[in-house]
Amino acid sequence: MKRIRTRFLVVGSGIAGLHAAWRASAHGDVVVLTKRSLFDSATAYAQGGIAAALGAGDSPELHHQDTLAAGAALCDAAAVAVLVAEGPARVRDLALLGARFDTDPDGRFSLSREAAHSRKRIVHADGDQTGAEVARTLISRVRDAKSITVLERARALDLIVVAGRCVGVRASHAGRPIEIIADATVLATGGCGQIYRHTTNPQVATGDGYAIAHRAGVRIADMEFVQFHPTALDTPETPLSLISEAVRGEGAVLVNDHGQRFMTRKHKLAELAPRDIVAREIYREAKSGTRVWIDARKLSRTFASRFPGILKICLARGIDPLKDRIPVTPAAHYMMGGIVTDLAGRSSLERLYACGEVGRTGVHGANRLASNSLLEGLVFAERVARDAIELPKLPRFARRPDWTVPVLRDRGAAQVAADAIRSLMWEHAGIDRNEKGLRLCLQQLDEITKRLSPGATEELNMAATARLITEAALMRRESRGGHFRHDFPREKRKWRGRHIEW
Repeated sequence: MKRIRTRFLVVGSGIAGLHAAWRASAHGDVVVLTKRSLFDSATAYAQGGIAAALGAGDSPELHHQDTLAAGAALCDAAAVAVLVAEGPARVRDLALLGARFDTDPDGRFSLSREAAHSRKRIVHADGDQTGAEVARTLISRVRDAKSITVLERARALDLIVVAGRCVGVRASHAGRPIEIIADATVLATGGCGQIYRHTTNPQVATGDGYAIAHRAGVRIADMEFVQFHPTALDTPETPLSLISEAVRGEGAVLVNDHGQRFMTRKHKLAELAPRDIVAREIYREAKSGTRVWIDARKLSRTFASRFPGILKICLARGIDPLKDRIPVTPAAHYMMGGIVTDLAGRSSLERLYACGEVGRTGVHGANRLASNSLLEGLVFAERVARDAIELPKLPRFARRPDWTVPVLRDRGAAQVAADAIRSLMWEHAGIDRNEKGLRLCLQQLDEITKRLSPGATEELNMAATARLITEAALMRRESRGGHFRHDFPREKRKWRGRHIEW
């Protein structure tokens, strides 16, 4: 069995994992473990951009206020203060690294506005290809760093814990067992959108990090808060293509089959209301039997230059946004909860860090403010790297016995189980929840888990993460942010600031 010893281990290759790896690589050797290729992450799919107070008339204080307002009284104010204060410098750092952000003729960042932001503060690249540009920039740095070893097609199976500290991971690399021992282990495994029927997340986003951490007894919180993006392109595929919030920010509107703008009756900000509200109202329109569309035809003069990627996606599916309305549906998009971390990204398990979507810094609270996710990945990955490089080397410990990767003998049965999890979660633990549905979901998740063989490691992680979400949703007997229960449709004062933890 192969064993690797390294100074730093990073699991995941989105913005947080790549940035942490690159920054740590100046201080020691780094191994990056990624499930498919370096480019397979939610980061590469991100369209809207990165939120940062960089424009005239904006300030970290205003960004702070907007973030707290979106978070529905569950944000950690100290974490938000770190995010908005350090964010502008991290964006400028990316630009200096070679990220080609859109600028005006004077060389200043071109900024757009998205839902629940009080100012234009969204930095973007190539109109709507921000994530791809960020990924390209950081991947280039990681590949050029001689002290970084990249293991693609590698899946972390479990944390290795010795004497109460994390010392690395057991993993499967191209189907073979590999054990990586590290002075510092960073989980940057992304989210869990693939446990839902409709999602914008890539196929690698199956909740592995949450499940791995939970099995090791790591503190986890706020798993009931799943953000559903209101406007994914309503087509029969997975993942669904995103129709960025920035389209609505530029003036596009939502209409139903009858051509009616229904959001004007639901919220003072109409189409730019917080994501949970817009997603819920689109979901209700669909439940009533009408389809929902984005009408961006009045943007015909600027659509092609501002949203070239979205235009290409739509045209490939026979939709011309300059002439046609765009069919949309809500889709699982982002997990606000996860592995609880402090302001340095340290988890409750010694020598284990978490950053990016798998971490719960407290920045997002009950509802993530648009385009704060890439920013959080950058800011807290930087902090993780700075802290990790100060760790002393691991003390010596006895070599552990060899082990083997469990074999998946029935891939068809595993796929059936995965599809069942997705349907259950969409129906009972998705946008609109209630006690009866959540209890039924837990019961059926248990039955699915019992039928899965040990070799179905990914599906077992999906089921475990789905259970964490469903249990938390059942315990929170109110509605707040991304968590809505129609049997408890209002926020309750006693739940303000209260977190459900494991």
